Amino acid sequence: MTLTEKSGHLAWCALVALALARQSGDVLSPTQENLFLTRWLATALKQRRFPRDINQDIEWLLKQGRQLGVSAKLASKLNYLWRSCTGELSEQNDLFRLTYALETAKDMHWNYRLLSDREWTGRYAMVLSASMNGIYLSRTNLDVAFDDNGRQINPLMVRLTGNVAGVTKLFNRCGWQTEPDGDASLPHQFTLMARQGVSVKGD
Repeated sequence: MTLTEKSGHLAWCALVALALARQSGDVLSPTQENLFLTRWLATALKQRRFPRDINQDIEWLLKQGRQLGVSAKLASKLNYLWRSCTGELSEQNDLFRLTYALETAKDMHWNYRLLSDREWTGRYAMVLSASMNGIYLSRTNLDVAFDDNGRQINPLMVRLTGNVAGVTKLFNRCGWQTEPDGDASLPHQFTLMARQGVSVKGD
């Protein structure tokens, strides 16, 4: 079983346990849902129910549940983990997978903004904080990046700050490749390219 399959199995087990708890009436509110999943994850970690190499996933989810409470949206995160690990997400079009990644990042308290041309470049360009977890897209670039079927047809520029390695992993799980721009004057700029079935002009 690959690491991806192990993570997917963990998410599936947690979601099944939650569904059974809801069915039996033990979980009736978002607060009870968070408490149930936090306890379930803590028990899974303590009893070593899953392979050691996915302990990092369990510990991260557990930390989110304890620190953020209901706003951690643990069920949504587990659902995302399951979808991304089982391949179901890869069957969706490029725009859907990008939107899914951005919504997941926002759930993880990343700052996401669409910038106007004025905010993107030139003397009035928005100054980015390297320490803040942020995702910034050009509205103009986004408008021409996809066709009517949600398929990527042009490179998509993105500026990433904060835990870039973490959000790169998130994009990757959603079928998006993140490449540094290579321009030293734009240290936060990356190119996003869809991995499945993408046809970019100029190739």
